[in-house]
Amino acid sequence: MGILSRKKEVRSSSDPADQAIDAPAQSEGVAPESVDIPAVETVPSQPDAAPDLPVEPVEEELARVERSAEEEETEIRLKASELLGPIRQDPPEQRHEKSGNEPGTDLAEVISLANQKGGVAKTTSTLNLAVALAEMGNRVLCIDLDPQGNLTMSQGIDPETLDKSMYNVLVDDLPISEVIHSCEIDIAVASLDLAGAEIAMSTKIGRERSLERALSEVRGDYDYVCIDTPPSLGLLTINALTASNKVVVPVQCEYLSMRGLVQLQNTLKMIQDNLNPDVRIAGILPTMFDSRTLHAREAVAMLEENFGDLVFKSRIRKAVKFAEAPVRGASVLKYDPESRAASYYRNLAEEILKDGSS
Repeated sequence: MGILSRKKEVRSSSDPADQAIDAPAQSEGVAPESVDIPAVETVPSQPDAAPDLPVEPVEEELARVERSAEEEETEIRLKASELLGPIRQDPPEQRHEKSGNEPGTDLAEVISLANQKGGVAKTTSTLNLAVALAEMGNRVLCIDLDPQGNLTMSQGIDPETLDKSMYNVLVDDLPISEVIHSCEIDIAVASLDLAGAEIAMSTKIGRERSLERALSEVRGDYDYVCIDTPPSLGLLTINALTASNKVVVPVQCEYLSMRGLVQLQNTLKMIQDNLNPDVRIAGILPTMFDSRTLHAREAVAMLEENFGDLVFKSRIRKAVKFAEAPVRGASVLKYDPESRAASYYRNLAEEILKDGSS
């Protein structure tokens, strides 16, 4: 009974006005007051997105990235090379101005006449070959590397009166132009001091290339440079071979003279391997040939059998003119231009020119 009476009291305590208000709200379809819910943070609305663009294929995108990376790497390399100190190159006209050579001028061909045996006509062949080449319109320089100075004396110059010679060029780095004398042909002279050049150069760094460096000053002024070497395979001869393109080997038509060819070949091979890979034997020149003797003919036949086409067709025969010409301070071509002796070296010059053009 108590519980029922309390229910009635609750219903009776309800406000009729409130009931009247609630009834119309429900009838009008208005939702009842919602329950409070904790607010949730929402992401601000984004602006309208741009219209979708065509998607770049993966291959094209990779190619574009690789190109960009290559360009960046190239730029880095260039900057690194600049930091390492770029080599400054003068314009072509300035380089020619410094060297004194005209643009397009070819460097001279350097020919050494070498044989460690003496008395095989090296000096005679050097001078007369040079003059024969000059007769054909070439600019030629002779260099006397023999301490005996016979090539210098053959042009009427006394080696004992010289203040400057090839000794100063090789030992003191004097410009070679200061020891060139204009005679029948331009000649870089030798003095007796040259005999001590090998000892004086023994402690010099790069001593084997002393002549090569000296020639760089004038090599553009000549077409040919002919070098007379001493009768040895010492430092002076090595300098000559290192600076040369070609080697002419005068060989007297005798057995003992031919024996030295093997040693010369060994020296030349050493120079090719270590100093000058471009030097080669242009030919072997039979000198003092006397066709009347069987020994001379056999010597030439032996040369041709062992060296074949390397033996020049020209033969330098014995002639008294070769002994007379130096007394007059001239070559045999000037001393007696119409002699057979002169024709021997003209034929040799033609062979060398033909070899150079082939």
